Amino acid sequence: MLDGHVALVTGAAGGIGLATAQALAGEGAEVALADLDEARLDEATRTVGPGALAVPLDVTRRESWERAVAAVEGHFGHLSILVNNAGISEPADIETVSDDAWNRHLAVNLTGVCLGMQVAAPALRRARRPAAIVNVASMLSLRPGAPFAAYCASKAGMVALSQSAALHFAETGAGIRVNTVHPGAIRTPMLERYLALDPDRAAAEARFAAVHPLGRVGEAQEVAAAILFLVSPAASFITGAALPVDGGGHIRA
Repeated sequence: MLDGHVALVTGAAGGIGLATAQALAGEGAEVALADLDEARLDEATRTVGPGALAVPLDVTRRESWERAVAAVEGHFGHLSILVNNAGISEPADIETVSDDAWNRHLAVNLTGVCLGMQVAAPALRRARRPAAIVNVASMLSLRPGAPFAAYCASKAGMVALSQSAALHFAETGAGIRVNTVHPGAIRTPMLERYLALDPDRAAAEARFAAVHPLGRVGEAQEVAAAILFLVSPAASFITGAALPVDGGGHIRA
């Protein structure tokens, strides 16, 4: 489905980002994997294939984005798909969230996505082919949870920003679609960190699974499949959409 396309995936050293890079490459796209963790990034890039490119990236810094996009265009010739997957999650409710934690969430989960779309937009236009952006939000941006104040706020802001961008690119005839996916609890390193906090790991996973009416934790490949659909020609008339991949978590009783 993606022959001739070039994708840049952030937060690609593991989890949803790596699964997405693998899925896009499997459908013919050339893929650049970006992450702050360069050691894990190099290892992840090798799993995608010899044609994949590793791009160091700090999503909170405009100049880092500029270097990353330039590297992708210089290596592959163009950029037509951007997946903003990099994100952080630290538990804290509205009364306990620290200034530092609040600012970190906004910097990575919201400002990082804004910078990515801003810096990549000229390259996506230059690609002269249908282009797509997918921003990875969360089930908690649709149905907030009390213990995740900063995370919920940053991801909800990402959704509004994405829809604003979708309208802008449509109204300006840029040929760039923008959509969001909303994972529930997914088996990733981020979830593993939460499970590790509980001495009874099995019980902890059962609690996460119970949040989803389908009764289990999701897999990174299931989110990657939704992202693949949204960047593909099969979704050519879809922009500004919010696609939950959460086992029904956003509509639970």
